[in-house]
Amino acid sequence: MSEAATPVSSLAELTTLHLGGPAGRLIEVTSDEEAVAAVRGGDELLILAGGSNVVIADEGFPGTVVLLRQRGIEVAHRGDGGVHLTVAAGHPWDDVVATAVANGWSGIESLSGIPGSAGATPIQNVGAYGQEVAETITAVRVYDRARDEVLTMPAGACGFAYRTSVFKHNDRFVVLSVTFGLAASPLSTPVRYAELARTLGVEQGAAAPLDEVRAAVLKLRAGKGMVLDPTDRDTFSVGSFFTNPVVAAEAVAAVRASAGEPPAWPAPDGMVKLSAAWLIERAGFGKGYGEPGSGVALSGKHTLALTNRGTGTTAALLGLAREIQAGVRAKFGVRLHPEPVLVNCAL
Repeated sequence: MSEAATPVSSLAELTTLHLGGPAGRLIEVTSDEEAVAAVRGGDELLILAGGSNVVIADEGFPGTVVLLRQRGIEVAHRGDGGVHLTVAAGHPWDDVVATAVANGWSGIESLSGIPGSAGATPIQNVGAYGQEVAETITAVRVYDRARDEVLTMPAGACGFAYRTSVFKHNDRFVVLSVTFGLAASPLSTPVRYAELARTLGVEQGAAAPLDEVRAAVLKLRAGKGMVLDPTDRDTFSVGSFFTNPVVAAEAVAAVRASAGEPPAWPAPDGMVKLSAAWLIERAGFGKGYGEPGSGVALSGKHTLALTNRGTGTTAALLGLAREIQAGVRAKFGVRLHPEPVLVNCAL
């Protein structure tokens, strides 16, 4: 376990937004034992790994930042030919997907190209192109700070819902590893997402070869600036800044009356999920929108990504987010909610 001097340099170096001030204390850990030792106690705590889903204040974080750098994938073969993959929290997520695809293990192929670590996936219930990790996670091993013990939580205890779980906005649990149950198949799970199905040339609900699905998803994500590229400012983001809003049917009717037929999907309890990107664009915020000189703007490739153009600040980024939030609410009466975790700052 290594501990940086106090204060440390900017946390911007550890985030995909390249924004954020210093930490009061920074500890890098490479094992579960080191992670538990680092987080035990009552200090104000921030856990970081890939830094792909956090917005950190320009003032930084005054407490202890624990940087998870555990690596490793353990494979347990099941009797039905499938596998359980137990992945260390700090292991890069896309490497997990690449490993699964290369070995003919189906269930996470549509989650290719998502930045960040494996340990972050249950926190956010990461999803894209019709798949969510909640569909394949069987258990999450955590350190429970309240009980001072390491325990394994089955998927049913994780409270998975759309882009959330019991782990989000809750510093009680520190994820140490995640176990995924994957099928042995050269074909994907049914392709649910229309854009992906069109790209693959298959019907929605059909399967496709794993490697073709991965390649198609990476191509689609790259076209939207959602694959990290140090030479492309459109990728200096947290991916989708806002979640797709889930609204009542009458709210959909109001949107339809104002701006035409929105992309929409059924949600639980008779609710409807709308496309946040569509709402943002129809509210007047096109690709590349931003105040000149602010250093921040919507991505030139996708309106859901708020980007640091290289000279931005967290304050400016949140100002742009508030402007978009207010514009969508004024036009459609729909409130957008941030997807990333906001650290020492708020909308």
